[in-house]
Amino acid sequence: MSGVGSSVQVAGRVVRHDSRLRSAATQKILTFGALIGLFIVFTLASPYFLTFDNVMGILLATTVNGVLALGATFVIITAGIDLSVGTVMTLSAVMAAEFVTNWGLPVYLGLLGGVLTGALAGFANGITISKMKVPPFVATLGVMMAAKGLSLVIAHSKPIYFAQDSIVRGLTMNSVVGSVIPGLDIPNAIFYLFGAAIIASLILGKTILGRYAFAIGSNEEATRLSGVNVDFWKTAVYTLCGVFSGLGGVIIASRLNSAQPALGSGYELDAIAAVVIGGTSLSGGEGTILGTVIGAFIMSVLTNGLRILSVAQEWQLVVTGGIVIVAVYADMLRRRQQQGRMRLEGGDQAVALPPGPEREQQADVSAGG
Repeated sequence: MSGVGSSVQVAGRVVRHDSRLRSAATQKILTFGALIGLFIVFTLASPYFLTFDNVMGILLATTVNGVLALGATFVIITAGIDLSVGTVMTLSAVMAAEFVTNWGLPVYLGLLGGVLTGALAGFANGITISKMKVPPFVATLGVMMAAKGLSLVIAHSKPIYFAQDSIVRGLTMNSVVGSVIPGLDIPNAIFYLFGAAIIASLILGKTILGRYAFAIGSNEEATRLSGVNVDFWKTAVYTLCGVFSGLGGVIIASRLNSAQPALGSGYELDAIAAVVIGGTSLSGGEGTILGTVIGAFIMSVLTNGLRILSVAQEWQLVVTGGIVIVAVYADMLRRRQQQGRMRLEGGDQAVALPPGPEREQQADVSAGG
């Protein structure tokens, strides 16, 4: 019976793995198709949409929201949520400007301090959630409010402008590509987004942190029973999310050449919307960095296209909210279909699995794999 049980465990894991791969591939294709569809619709609707300057504007508008969404992807894959990414971004920007302008630190050291500020806020989220067992929604809501208040206190409710303005602004708004290829002035900030996405993808797909993020989101209790230090890895995930929020803060501070302490509210909703539209499940256990990047571009293209068509901002919010609801509902339908296929494909083997320790082993192996 032990041999039969082991064979059934392997077969069950193969069925689940293949089903998830098909589901993820389908989700990416649909999301990318939606992005192309929006481009076609807005191009036909307005001659001003598909121009170089407007496309560069879309790419630039995606940088900050995209970077924030990268961090939120890791958290949502663990079946968590982080409402503080927007105000932590603002706090990181304020601290970066404080370090450079008021403390007199070198530019790069001050900007690094801004990123580390985001990491510290993320670590606080992780400790509160994993050790104090405060629900993620409440914990990150508290950090969101605290970060907003600290930003206003540190900046005295006024913008902090960088003293070395040409250096700081040039980090994001200058164009290395344009200096090599005249006329192709692509802002450096766009490459920061793509670079961060590549790093995030490698972390999610090639490291133990990414593996355990999926395991925790799929079945946290089974992951804990298999010997994984769930509290440590959840804290690591929220800290990583904070790092991306800090990076977003540095990018937006560089773009604006200042830290705006009143900025940040609402960014968390755009980031979460991009993650959800990109196919990451709010139930946890599923998600891709590529999908999140596409989702962030969908948000930017939609906002830009509606603005060009002179649609009122109020209706832009209505349309965006409707798309998020549709995306979540589509994810629910997809998960139900996936679970139905898994039951049909693996149902016969599941009946043959003997009761007792081997069922517990299957749960452990699934969580670890």
